[in-house]
Amino acid sequence: MPDLPCPIDPDGLRPSTLAVRGGQRRSAYQETSEPLYLTQGFVYDTAAEAAAAFAEEIDRYTYSRYANPTVTTFEERLALLDGAEEGLATATGMAAVFTAVASLVRSGSRIVAARELFGSTVTVFDEILAGWGVRTDYVVGTDVEQWAAALATPADVVFLESPSNPMQDVLDVREIARLGHEAGAVVILDNVFATPVLQRPLELGVDLVVYSATKHIDGQGRCMGGAILGSRELLGGRIRTMYRMTGPNLSPFNAWVLTKGLETLPLRVRAMSASALELAGWLEAQPGVASVRYPFLPSHPQHALARAQMSGGGSVVTVTLEGGGGAGSGVEPAFAFLDALRLIDLSSNLGDAKTLATHPATTTHCRVPPDARRGMGISEATVRLSVGLEDIEDLREDLARGLAALRA
Repeated sequence: MPDLPCPIDPDGLRPSTLAVRGGQRRSAYQETSEPLYLTQGFVYDTAAEAAAAFAEEIDRYTYSRYANPTVTTFEERLALLDGAEEGLATATGMAAVFTAVASLVRSGSRIVAARELFGSTVTVFDEILAGWGVRTDYVVGTDVEQWAAALATPADVVFLESPSNPMQDVLDVREIARLGHEAGAVVILDNVFATPVLQRPLELGVDLVVYSATKHIDGQGRCMGGAILGSRELLGGRIRTMYRMTGPNLSPFNAWVLTKGLETLPLRVRAMSASALELAGWLEAQPGVASVRYPFLPSHPQHALARAQMSGGGSVVTVTLEGGGGAGSGVEPAFAFLDALRLIDLSSNLGDAKTLATHPATTTHCRVPPDARRGMGISEATVRLSVGLEDIEDLREDLARGLAALRA
């Protein structure tokens, strides 16, 4: 925007530098930190200037539902980290998912999606969009042949997560994007587990990336937010119209908090990933543990693909405990383990500086039908751990306390 000094030229700068300085515009006061513009609107010198601004004949902020300088800083910084031309910041991660998908479909449209999705996304597809006459066909995300069969006929949207929530299936993003484009679809990937630090989906061929910024991007449990990232052409059409007219925009204050979160995102994600990998390997060897899912463990079924697509395994470790009797049986082992924890908090969030644990079958995926949960591989004895920044030995001791409760 011309009313503020231009940000630093990002060309040639590396991700950790962009996380600190990308998109920053200093005001006339030359402040060190990013300015916070808490305003709903903007004033004009003349009526003609206002008319020209709303007609988009001049490049100018008009209303914070459309754009706001603080929100622009966050959008530009995150877009630089992802290698995207543009970004749109939303109030939550689900606002990003819904705005991106809903703007691209109409009655009679068809979505092809991986069955391994966050529970709220499944609800949006199966209850809200289905009521609009939008059909969603699900495939096993790791089965490229199923994708090829489903995309042998035209589709409007392809939607996937990689790694998936909570079972950490790693999908062949490049091949799925190729198949989606041949079917005429816009390919959307939820990159919340990997973050732009560990995976840049646009480089793998997808068209749009969505985030819950509430997770790693904030990383400290302070606020909610989301984002849609992609090309200027794609974001500038129906998606921007949906965004401006329906109002899922991010508040300036939350944008400022999330911008500050981006400054330390690479440091936090790498540190959490290192601890997660060590704990995943340790958990895999413990009595009472039936299985551990973590993309960078050699035992992960898509380990080689994860290594090819990602620069780190992420902060989430998914554990299935013994004593559940298989998928769909009692929750007793999981609840006993969780209730015995004293340091790790029970919370459905992830990506936080604090280590968190949750029971997907009764929280994040509780509205997913049991048969569909089993199809995703989610047992009632499955626990999702989001590893934070505490000392790893303290976390190991707390997890050992939880496992001891299974033998009590």
